[in-house]
Amino acid sequence: MTKLSFLDLVNVVEGESAGDAIKRVGPLAAHAEALGYHRYWIAEHHGMAGVAAAATALIIAEAGRATKTIRVGSGGIMLPNHSPYIIAEQFGTLDALFPGRVDLGLGRAPGADGRLARAIRHDTRQEAEEFPRSVVELRAHFTGEPDLGLLAVPGRGAQIDMWILGSSLFGAQLAAALGMPYAFASHFAPDLLDEALTIYRRDFRPSASLREPYAAAAMSVVAADTVAEAEYVASSMMQNFVALRTGRPGKLPPPVENYVASLDPSLSAMLGHVMQCSAFGTADDVARGLRQFVQRTQVDEVIVHSPAFDPQARTKSLTLIAQAFHEMTEAA
Repeated sequence: MTKLSFLDLVNVVEGESAGDAIKRVGPLAAHAEALGYHRYWIAEHHGMAGVAAAATALIIAEAGRATKTIRVGSGGIMLPNHSPYIIAEQFGTLDALFPGRVDLGLGRAPGADGRLARAIRHDTRQEAEEFPRSVVELRAHFTGEPDLGLLAVPGRGAQIDMWILGSSLFGAQLAAALGMPYAFASHFAPDLLDEALTIYRRDFRPSASLREPYAAAAMSVVAADTVAEAEYVASSMMQNFVALRTGRPGKLPPPVENYVASLDPSLSAMLGHVMQCSAFGTADDVARGLRQFVQRTQVDEVIVHSPAFDPQARTKSLTLIAQAFHEMTEAA
């Protein structure tokens, strides 16, 4: 049965601090758990005023402390920014705190511009090229391969679910070669979704941790009582996308009426292209969008991205999305 999970960018909204955004993580994770979401993932970003998840492992710990059963983890850690050994220690610590429910999704992008990337780690381009080797090294720290000659404590023996994340074909190829689960970032980079999933399933090689391919894909989803209300709430996310693509990233702005209609046609077309994998509307509308997405992709898991300026609107959206998903799966 297809699973439903949640991606949280820990957005900082206009008029608040990063600390305010971080304090919402625990309650939101607990709400997602109560609704039956399978995972709660945090994504690493740096140098962005509107995203408060730079210290990703610390934010994951906030979600873990507030919950008991939902899986918590990264969607993802940008491994070129880090030593595999340090990530093994950090996620080994998370596993010690929240045994059996920690995920480690790994991405190849730096999650920052060139200047910030150099401040994080001096040669990020070289590290990105070494991404496959770093993934293998990191996995070896958890399994305790003696050839490493190093002991990660906490880390060795940790029961971490490791994933490869991507928005291109490279990640699909690597996940298939290493026998790892794969998640595609179709909520902001939809173009290669179908081809990536085909390559991943076709070339998958079973591993000790995964015998068959397991794929997830992300959607931007906002649900409300009416279509107009959902589109109004979603306009904050749309403004954020446009600001980012036009080189003006910032905090999550308040919603505006008829936002798409106010855009220049070129920006409207760009936004429509970026948000191909999305569903905005009532619970019935969202259920229909989720059903079509699952039928198209045959993914094992849908990961929803559902930011909102108003925390209450976001909580309501998550509730209606879960309702829509459960109705969809019961009808299948």
